[in-house]
Amino acid sequence: MAITDASVADEIRNTTDGSIDYRGNSAVRFSSGGWKSARLIISSEMAERFAYYGISSNLIMYLTGPLGESTATAAANVNAWIGTVSFLPLLWGFIADSFLGRFRTIIISSCLYILGLGLLTFSAMIPLHCEDQSQRVSCASQLQVTVFFCSLYLVAIGQGGYLPCMKVFGADQFDRNDQKEAKAKSSFFNWLMFGNCISILMSRVVSNYIQENVSWFLGFGIPSVSMLLALFLFLLGITSYRFSIKSEGNENPFARISRVFMAALKNRRQRDLVIANTNETLLLTHQSSKQFRFLDRAAISCELGEIEEAKAVLRLVPIWMTCLVYAIVTAQSTTLFTKQGATMDRSISPGLLVPSATLQSFISLSMVVSIPIYDRLLVPIARSFTHKPSGITILQRIGTGIFLSILTMVVAALVETKRLQTARDDVTILMSVWWLVPQYVLCGVSNVFTMVGLQEFFYDQVPSELRSIGMALNLSIYGVGSFLSSFIISVIDKVTSQSGQRSWFDNDLNHAHLDYYYWLLGCLSFIGLASYLWFAKSYVYSRPNTF
Repeated sequence: MAITDASVADEIRNTTDGSIDYRGNSAVRFSSGGWKSARLIISSEMAERFAYYGISSNLIMYLTGPLGESTATAAANVNAWIGTVSFLPLLWGFIADSFLGRFRTIIISSCLYILGLGLLTFSAMIPLHCEDQSQRVSCASQLQVTVFFCSLYLVAIGQGGYLPCMKVFGADQFDRNDQKEAKAKSSFFNWLMFGNCISILMSRVVSNYIQENVSWFLGFGIPSVSMLLALFLFLLGITSYRFSIKSEGNENPFARISRVFMAALKNRRQRDLVIANTNETLLLTHQSSKQFRFLDRAAISCELGEIEEAKAVLRLVPIWMTCLVYAIVTAQSTTLFTKQGATMDRSISPGLLVPSATLQSFISLSMVVSIPIYDRLLVPIARSFTHKPSGITILQRIGTGIFLSILTMVVAALVETKRLQTARDDVTILMSVWWLVPQYVLCGVSNVFTMVGLQEFFYDQVPSELRSIGMALNLSIYGVGSFLSSFIISVIDKVTSQSGQRSWFDNDLNHAHLDYYYWLLGCLSFIGLASYLWFAKSYVYSRPNTF
């Protein structure tokens, strides 16, 4: 009886998800993890976001300024770098889930990140070889260019390992099997995004101003210090963190999943009757096994858990694909929306103009306002009706954001139509740039639903040992969306400029047709939403009781 009571006490005292503390013992619920650890992780990521956006948001100005690149070359280099940043998490996720574990990956990638930022700062110190400073376009030496790009891609390598693993490591601080902590985990993703939005907003205001008005050396140096702070804050919580023992497993999770697909391929000619007579009969009665039945043929040589892991990963593919159009829409906020603003009346007072890129701040501001409303008001109300920890399901949240992204494109198209009409009717009267605020706000609110929802979705719906790669898959949506946006624009520009006609993206936007492009994206988004709802309706959650 005493033994039984002791076992129950330990079960209540310890976490139930298999997590351990820094000594390797079972994690104690009340002295490890939870919000105590999560706050440090959120603070660390806020410092990292300040560092990243301190470099990325104004990168094109450095390339076209001190390095003397043309606008086209600079834009191509920025797109290539951002694409690299978006895809490297897939490699790091594989390394973290298969070999290093998330904690060690964060430490190693942070050191690379800091080294890259330090070299980037050093590159800005290399003197320009110009007697006439008006000829800065040709001042940069080969040494400066080489050091700059090497350090820039070293930053990309470090960021690729830090970001997905940090998000997952933060969510790992909550026991998903405990109802109270499951609710807290859902809030964690909301407050992580909230903190990041504040940090990004500060970075765009502080770093960009210093870079263009004080010095690039200081403008790159401040992000370097911010990343050092990020690592310091992360290390402060080492004694209170929970570590996932599964991420340190002996067998590579990719090997297990690959074995399932190979076994299913090998047994493809076996009849269902033969499979049903194996020791894995329960597999065919499992709810999730109603999908991807071809993998059931692996039951002859693989275990039930391995097949379910493979199916869990495969179920993510349709959701990933149908969210790409949403990523294409979000890519417009930093490109064509900004070009729109540059053609409008941006004056606040005589001689004082609002930079068109500054309107991107409304995305962050709308998210800062919307996240607390969603987390503290909408979720509790929805929870009272649905009795779900997150209020509404993750897929419902993502779908809501995709719908709002359609409205974003509709509003953008209507505003652009009005702007074109104003410009063509009377070129002396410009339409106010503040007309663009609603589409920026809608973009931010849609991010609160879809962007945050996708983070939680790709964390929860992958096997525990693949959560880093799951978060990397989430980040890759935006990388692929950015590439697709560039591809679509290139094709449309080529097609619509034939036979001497003006392109939809003509350099003179008053004779272009961004409104047509926005309507096209709106239609594509509607098709994407319909496809998403089709797959979401039949989606089977890995842990249905949680959602």
